[in-house]
Amino acid sequence: LTTSTEQHLIFSVIFHFSLFADSLSPPVNVTIKEVKANSAVVSWDIPEGDPVIGFAITQQKKDVRMLRLIQEVNTTTRSCALWDLEEETDYIVHVQSVSMSGTSPLSEPLRFRTPKEAETQASKRKQEDEVTMEEVGQATQLRAGELIIIVVVLIMWAGVIALFCRQYDIIKDNEPNNNKDKAKNSSECSTPEHPRGGLLRSKTSERPRLPSVNIIEV
Repeated sequence: LTTSTEQHLIFSVIFHFSLFADSLSPPVNVTIKEVKANSAVVSWDIPEGDPVIGFAITQQKKDVRMLRLIQEVNTTTRSCALWDLEEETDYIVHVQSVSMSGTSPLSEPLRFRTPKEAETQASKRKQEDEVTMEEVGQATQLRAGELIIIVVVLIMWAGVIALFCRQYDIIKDNEPNNNKDKAKNSSECSTPEHPRGGLLRSKTSERPRLPSVNIIEV
């Protein structure tokens, strides 16, 4: 009885894991990028909720039965680099999700072709040229911005200098008027009888008159 019960439990566990493995969905949105003459990068997405712990990739040349298997577990990465490819060759790639219970069905086949090495070098030089032109454009923009700032500062300084000169001219023009006012005030202080300056000055400068004396001889 015990043996039959244990066998029943084992069959139940196996059946449960088999159902769990069958419910695991294959990866979606499988794409290829950074395709070069001898390498490429394949990426994918995992359906939400799948307990995925790794991936498995099958790589195959077109019209060739030999497969190359790349498998990795204990990772959450969603991309893988393909190396040692041949230039001008067609490849077919499948991706599978890996869980504790097994692997998912194969994803939709992804086909791509590697370019020539010369085309790869030309594309690389083109990208470098584009980056260089972009850097030159950024440097030109920075220089233009610096020139604009310098021009604005110079205009501000010119305005300050012009305002200072204007104020200086106004002050200079007012000085003769102030001198005239001072001269006018000093002339008003003197009297017609004593034009050289006030009564006090006349008293100290003029001598007293002596009485006239007539002398008669006898």
